[in-house]
Amino acid sequence: MLIEKERPGLGSQALSEGAQRDAATAMTRHNYRLSADRADIAVTDCVVVTMDSKGCLSNAATELDKLTSGLLSGLFDRGIATGKRGSTLLVPLSDKFPAKAVMLAGVGNVGLRDREFNALVQAVYAEFTATNIRDAAFYLTEIDVIERDDYWKIRQQIVALEAAAYCFLPGTRAEASRPQRDIILASEGEDLKPLKDGCAIAAAINTARALGDTPPNICTPTFLADFAVKIAEQYPSVSVEILNEQDMSLLGMGAMLSVGEASEQGSRFVVLSYSGADAAQRPFVLIGKGVTFDTGGTTLKTRQGMRLMKYDMCGAAVTMGALQAAAMLKLPINVVALAACAENMPAGNATRPSDTVTSMSGKTVEILNPDAEGRLLLCDALTYAERFEPDVVVDVATLTGASLAAVGRHYSAMFTHDDELSAQLIEAGEMAMDKVWRLPLSEEDLEQLDSQFADIANMGDGTAACVVAALFLSQFVRSFRWVHLDVSGTAKIHGEDIGATGRPVSLLLQYLLTQARLAD
Repeated sequence: MLIEKERPGLGSQALSEGAQRDAATAMTRHNYRLSADRADIAVTDCVVVTMDSKGCLSNAATELDKLTSGLLSGLFDRGIATGKRGSTLLVPLSDKFPAKAVMLAGVGNVGLRDREFNALVQAVYAEFTATNIRDAAFYLTEIDVIERDDYWKIRQQIVALEAAAYCFLPGTRAEASRPQRDIILASEGEDLKPLKDGCAIAAAINTARALGDTPPNICTPTFLADFAVKIAEQYPSVSVEILNEQDMSLLGMGAMLSVGEASEQGSRFVVLSYSGADAAQRPFVLIGKGVTFDTGGTTLKTRQGMRLMKYDMCGAAVTMGALQAAAMLKLPINVVALAACAENMPAGNATRPSDTVTSMSGKTVEILNPDAEGRLLLCDALTYAERFEPDVVVDVATLTGASLAAVGRHYSAMFTHDDELSAQLIEAGEMAMDKVWRLPLSEEDLEQLDSQFADIANMGDGTAACVVAALFLSQFVRSFRWVHLDVSGTAKIHGEDIGATGRPVSLLLQYLLTQARLAD
């Protein structure tokens, strides 16, 4: 529901509420709309404007300063407001003004970098959680963000606000501190694209985070499959097919089936297809690892090692969320999301070290380590993807702890033989603030996967482990351009306050948005 208050002074650039209602999505926590209203006539609980470290006010802040007879500039003169980068100051207003309060956000003395802008938006939101502010008008598009335009600033405000408002557990105190708010974003133009894109990206991130945070006794392979069905029911442009273990057996997906062999939860292979273009257009295929809980199987993890293992399905969550956003935005491309879902458990019939299985490709695999199970799911998914004759395949997986050691928590590890595709994803990651770092697919390390008893082993000697895992997958890539994203460091928050991040949804969607623009 959009804001119902009367808004005087709507000019010719004011945007149709009906059009904005269509653009906003119920899957974001807050309601967003764009407005060309001046800050001094905005009817809202709080108007958010900026000041630099020299006391210079933004245009919107200047309008409010005139309306309040120099209140804001006086706060700087008295040393109450500093304009220091990242600072916030909430100033209540009397009943005679349209807004109930002003939030002064500090921007320092030079242009902000994109991450500083993101942090400032979230700092403003953090101030809201301690107040009864229910709606706000943000005039942050005026901020100078280095190499970023108004489209990016509007879109990123939505993404940042939704990230700050995210709460998994409904009905808790934490959830109560994040009520649904009506958010106005200042915009001088009538283009709804930043609103639509921002809401879709934020909603997809929320989807991926919520799926990741769902407890593993609830988020089973069947749960993920049922969620995919719900997506298909919501969008006419999306179809779904769910393969059970019998279906997979008939297809010869022996590598994938070996992962869930000992679980009471049946494995599922989800095929979500979004048709936004002519059927002749080759699709983009997104493959996600969906291990809903990974004990390590017969190579059992330690107690501490298992703590984050409900997040081993984040790849599947991300790919389904990204496809959902493509459908929301009606992108003029075709997208397929494949989610390989299984639970890796120990039992008498579990896969043992040295077992050999036959993959869908016909290659035999010696399973030296049942805890290197993600690549067993993905190798069959890569073979399955061939039937779509895809243009590009991107697989996303929390595949190896080695990628966390290699590139840390801020970059996803990327592997590909395709320089052009690598450049496109690096550029998309920069734009989306969801960065990747390319690591080598060193052919010299392929020998680590030699096996005396099968065509290939699923494990090397432990050196360059994330590289070797990617090399294993590369042996199942035959007829399409391919990228592997190892997101062990980025898909979840590490430390005491664990949780899903929704990464790399933003990266994938930025890439798809760019490809859609080229196809349109």
